[in-house]
Amino acid sequence: MDLPFPIAFTKMSGAGNDFVVLDHRLRYIAVAHQPEFARLICRRRFSAGADGLVLLEDGAGADFGWHFYNSDGSRAEMCGNAARCAARFAHVRGLAGRDMSFVTDAGIIEAHIENDMQVSVKMTEPAGFCQGAEILLDEQPVTPYFINTGVPHAVIFTEAEQAPVTRWGALVRHHHQFGAAGTNVNFVARGDDDSLFVRTYERGVEAETMACGTGIVAAALVAERCGMVRLPVAVQSAGGSRLEVSADTGGVFLRGEARFIYDGSLSDEAFSWDG
Repeated sequence: MDLPFPIAFTKMSGAGNDFVVLDHRLRYIAVAHQPEFARLICRRRFSAGADGLVLLEDGAGADFGWHFYNSDGSRAEMCGNAARCAARFAHVRGLAGRDMSFVTDAGIIEAHIENDMQVSVKMTEPAGFCQGAEILLDEQPVTPYFINTGVPHAVIFTEAEQAPVTRWGALVRHHHQFGAAGTNVNFVARGDDDSLFVRTYERGVEAETMACGTGIVAAALVAERCGMVRLPVAVQSAGGSRLEVSADTGGVFLRGEARFIYDGSLSDEAFSWDG
């Protein structure tokens, strides 16, 4: 890759889901090289390290567009936490006002900056809700529910705090009933205050993350359809952050913090060792 070093970047966090964000309106990373760029930059301890990479570009018919990549270099249609971070980045850097829209692979996303850190995003229309076939996890039968909230999600109601998310998540993520592309996997418990607690195994990261925006929305929508909660509902992520999922005639919304962590610059040495 022929890149213009040093490369300025911003590290952001949405509920513990962390991202490298680049203003890529000059489009200096060829599309063919973006998956490898994402994989290398997201390596922890050897590069910037992150759950994903956000490239902000000009977007026809919207304030801007993005390319979003998971840490393994795979491209994802949507990410709720990254969407909030992208929106706040765009507002602070002058790419958009407090109300904005941006183009993703899942369609045009609308966002609103409420205050310094609180951002609300209108999610894509959920689709494909269904009850799946029973799966045995450590000889324990569980029933997954499926819904697509921009990306595919399986939702399993269990004692989420004790669940072996990495092991169970990998089994469900590749289960044949979710097809060749697989699914993200959410382990969900209901709290005493009618809130939800969610732990997510993310496809593309291939591990548990501290939060997953589309997974939190999936958990809330499935829990509502199963009669467990009513929207709006507070949802706590594995990282301890609380987000809110709501819905009205205008759509489904995810609200929570998007934090600037630091600005930095990447040297060629961030890409020169591939372990």
